[in-house]
Amino acid sequence: MTAIVANSRQERWWNSRTAHRFMNHHLALIGMVMIAVLTLACVLGPYLLPYDSLYIDLRARFAPPLTGHHYLGTDPLGRDLAARLFMAGRISLLVGFSAMLLSTLIGTLVGVLAGYRGGWLGTTLMRTVDGFLSFPSIFLVLALSAALKPSPMMITVVIAATSWMEVARIVEAEVRSLREREFVQAGRMLGLSGTHIMFREILPNAIGPIIVAATLTVARAILMEAYISFLGYGIQPPLPSWGNMLNGAQQYLGTAPWLAIIPGAAITIAVTSFNFIGDGLRDALDVRGDHG
Repeated sequence: MTAIVANSRQERWWNSRTAHRFMNHHLALIGMVMIAVLTLACVLGPYLLPYDSLYIDLRARFAPPLTGHHYLGTDPLGRDLAARLFMAGRISLLVGFSAMLLSTLIGTLVGVLAGYRGGWLGTTLMRTVDGFLSFPSIFLVLALSAALKPSPMMITVVIAATSWMEVARIVEAEVRSLREREFVQAGRMLGLSGTHIMFREILPNAIGPIIVAATLTVARAILMEAYISFLGYGIQPPLPSWGNMLNGAQQYLGTAPWLAIIPGAAITIAVTSFNFIGDGLRDALDVRGDHG
């Protein structure tokens, strides 16, 4: 029986075939490179530029890209657009990753409990998930954002509170399919506790779909933050985010289009790259690929 429990490790997702399939997914690799470059630029970029994101030069208002040391131009107040873009990227990426971690944690806990315990507890938890899913998430986000004081932490919590349900459904289905496997039955016969079986035996074997869902959740969270901030309910100036940069640029689309194009391009690159990575992980972790 111990051997059966040990052999369950071989079923997990981190094996050479999975890595090989992922490395052969060219769009996923492109996405990883783009995210690495974007993250590095947001982390190091503000330290390498001659101006910070709050420096105002009224004589350089609406400078187009490649004007002097303003590599991406300036905004209506004469602030360096590159510095603001990188600082905004820190906020947007931080919100995206933090919301992903929080929503994945909540969804995983709910899904594991519902899938393994079943019965009235599983039914109650999954009907709760269905109840949340019955409301359009964007309206929930906007309602919560309008009712609460805007801040990066608040936006993170709001997005996570409306994103965990998809993770819970995925985890619940995966755990339900694993709970009757031989290694789980062997664990029960060995006297292992339910908590140990859920989080030490079943959860590691279900980690693949969770990672895929988490990756796609980052893209959704970044897009949701941009949407909320664009409507004025999210990150508030002078703290920059890609969404409120778009909000401030909409009245200058005809005279200074780069004010909208540049943060819009950053959002597009980030969201598309995470979706590429998620697609690559999903294909790599699909066991049916071994029989194709």
